[in-house]
Amino acid sequence: MLLFFWKDGMAKAWAKTIRVGRQHAVSGIKQAIRMACDGDTVLIYEGWYREGNIVVDKPLVLKGVGLPVLDGMRRYEIISIKSPHVTVDGFVVRASGQSSMQDVAGIRVYNTHDVTVRNNVLEDNFFGIYLQQSKRCAVENNRLRAFGKAEHLIGNGIHSWKSDSLVIAGNQVQGHRDGIYLEFTTHTVVKNNVSHANLRYGLHFMFAHNNTYTFNTFSSNGAGVAVMYTHHVHMKNNVFKDNWGDSAYGILLKEISDSDIENNSFLGNTTGIFMEGASRIRIKKNAFQANGWALKIQASCMDNQVEGNNFQGNTFDVATNSSLVLNTFDRNYWDKYEGYDLDKDGIWDVPYRPVSLYSMIVERFPAAMILFRSFMVSLLDRTEKMIPGMTPEQLKDALPAMKPVIL
Repeated sequence: MLLFFWKDGMAKAWAKTIRVGRQHAVSGIKQAIRMACDGDTVLIYEGWYREGNIVVDKPLVLKGVGLPVLDGMRRYEIISIKSPHVTVDGFVVRASGQSSMQDVAGIRVYNTHDVTVRNNVLEDNFFGIYLQQSKRCAVENNRLRAFGKAEHLIGNGIHSWKSDSLVIAGNQVQGHRDGIYLEFTTHTVVKNNVSHANLRYGLHFMFAHNNTYTFNTFSSNGAGVAVMYTHHVHMKNNVFKDNWGDSAYGILLKEISDSDIENNSFLGNTTGIFMEGASRIRIKKNAFQANGWALKIQASCMDNQVEGNNFQGNTFDVATNSSLVLNTFDRNYWDKYEGYDLDKDGIWDVPYRPVSLYSMIVERFPAAMILFRSFMVSLLDRTEKMIPGMTPEQLKDALPAMKPVIL
């Protein structure tokens, strides 16, 4: 037996280990939970367990040995955690129930704190891991895969509602509605996750302030990341790639303020960043490569700073729907720039205007894309550069970098 310590350092109980499996005296997980005292460890050995809804209502460690399978038989929420200081580690959690009225999950955390869910495989669940009004929880190194066919028929992979101070790290999520979803969730770190081929967003923020996401990869989702009605979000060192479709973005920013997007890579997206109602956003040292549109900034955006980024191989570097310019571009590298540097200071001597006449025409008349790469389009853009008339006069990089910025 071991002495069990709470986080305040006080010894509360003598902890013991209960073993569950065909070769042991206890054959059921629910039975082991009933027998356990606060702080005990329940070791569940390899096997197939169909026990319906497993409720963890006391501080326990549930540890799987050999990846035991907890099967919800498409009828139940599989694990419901309703106590603080619970760890669920090392299970295959599969085939939860589905409901249009309730958010049924493979693993759900209810109104508690200091819960850890790690090293699990979640397969074919409605919601994967769901945290509700919880604090200081960790969701780490889990693999989640669903097979959603339509957004209304599948839930999110990792879902947080009204929670605070979470760590969501090292997970792989595929095939859900949103890979990771944070709503009314604050002071949370999302790092080192791979969110791939989800139906809607790889990561979705709604009213989720003061959060950070770093070193994640969002690929081949309906769209990469959506940050909506939120402020103070730090988006750094992520990869957004191959988010391709009619309304697909690397990042969608809607009604967001006081945030930064730094050292990210936007590769092969329909639109790298789409901004609407965004203010005081600093976009710095990012790589925009081989996107349809690298950056779309709507007229409702203001006081944003685009500084020291590389724009290479994009069909359009910048697009806007207004001639009014309330944002700043400075020291970016533009591979479409044709100019000179007579004083050899590494800055082109003539400002660069990244919005082409053709991009403005396409913004108003999308069907005009059929003329892409035609002689007429080249002639229009050349004429506009010589005699500007329609493109925003003030949307310019006054100090364009001569060489790609070192990121």
